[in-house]
Amino acid sequence: MPDSTTTPDATAMPAVGGAPAPDLGSARAHFPSLAMEMHGQPVIFADNPGGTQTPQECIDAIAAYLASANANTHGAFLTSARTDAMLDDARAGMADLLNARDPREIVFGPNMTTLTFALSRAIGRTLKPGDEIVITAMDHDANVAPWLALQEERGLVVRVAAVDTATCTLNMDDLRAKITEKTKVVAVGYASNASGTINDVATIVRWAREVGALSFVDAVQYAPHAPIDVQALGCDFLACSAYKFFGPHLGILYGRLELLESIPAYKVRPSDPVPPGKWETGTQNHECLAGLVATLTYLASLGREHADRYGARFAEMTGRRLELHVALAAIQEHERALVARLIAGLATLPGAHLYGLTAADDLPRRVPTVILTVDGYAPRALAEALGERGIFAWDGNYYAVSLMEQLGLEEHGGALRIGLAHYNTADEVERMVAALREIVSAGQP
Repeated sequence: MPDSTTTPDATAMPAVGGAPAPDLGSARAHFPSLAMEMHGQPVIFADNPGGTQTPQECIDAIAAYLASANANTHGAFLTSARTDAMLDDARAGMADLLNARDPREIVFGPNMTTLTFALSRAIGRTLKPGDEIVITAMDHDANVAPWLALQEERGLVVRVAAVDTATCTLNMDDLRAKITEKTKVVAVGYASNASGTINDVATIVRWAREVGALSFVDAVQYAPHAPIDVQALGCDFLACSAYKFFGPHLGILYGRLELLESIPAYKVRPSDPVPPGKWETGTQNHECLAGLVATLTYLASLGREHADRYGARFAEMTGRRLELHVALAAIQEHERALVARLIAGLATLPGAHLYGLTAADDLPRRVPTVILTVDGYAPRALAEALGERGIFAWDGNYYAVSLMEQLGLEEHGGALRIGLAHYNTADEVERMVAALREIVSAGQP
């Protein structure tokens, strides 16, 4: 099994340029769930890759919408007008978060999986038998199964790029070789929801463009941890989920406007023939979209706190767009320090095996999601023992089925996954490592 061979010092708090990591302690006050206790201690949310906690602003906005704006769209009355204005703000806010050119490039849906399935069906209708789609063995199944279904339905050829199991990174040479003149779509994850690896998406998008292929990026795991700039990436489509970046259960799809306009949508007869309505099915989840707006407002407030430190990185941006990107830049450095501490602590556990990039120099190439196994312990048993101590962490494959199979973990219950967010603290990291050490040393369970 791959192991961590080089780990940061447990007491180090590294950051870009060697400066101290930003202090995001003020963020915790916005999240009421962080006050939850078990056995007289605050619980620790380390299940963040599966879904993050929400700020009070989001919770209040959902209730406020239902109390004073609950209506369908385009009506000739007050509550409908309020709904229309909120939807416009949600679309503009997501355009700001992703640095999209136009709010019409933002499509909402119930989740990333549903949006990806609908988009893949729409694109599939434009392809012919023998056309090729390139995916990777690292991705969440939501960015694998929809494309594989086209292979059977439309006679397309799906090629799967390999993973280097020693580092849990994409084999870029293999990926480049699989992108040919026959390739029509390249679908890749921005960051692995299992190993935490950040892929070189800009390069992959460029390779797709060079052969005239469309690029689709699954940014679900990346969006909570770093700024996203779809214009700089040059991608054709990008999907993410609000509940992974501190909002409600919603999916978001970015698509270049000219593509959203030209590709026939896969849906019932559209009441709105132009994007984004062309791509959205039925009535949207208005109350959760109101919560999304409030979550973006929270993130923007965090950005204002750190504008002096990070604002110069985004000199071409202003207003909420600038604030959101500053917030994610601060989050990225804060979490990099946390995951360094986490990896260093986990590497000292007897019998532990860490997977993926763990060397100090590789921290910029990962998000703060770590998977591990411990000799003699089923991942589920470790998760249960942590859960009994008020530490919430996932086990299994997290729908990263291909990666788990290649690592040889699928048949053994996958791995334990600890995923951090910006509201986690160094003290929580130390408590998690201590709890695992106690579990292992006591022979429990």
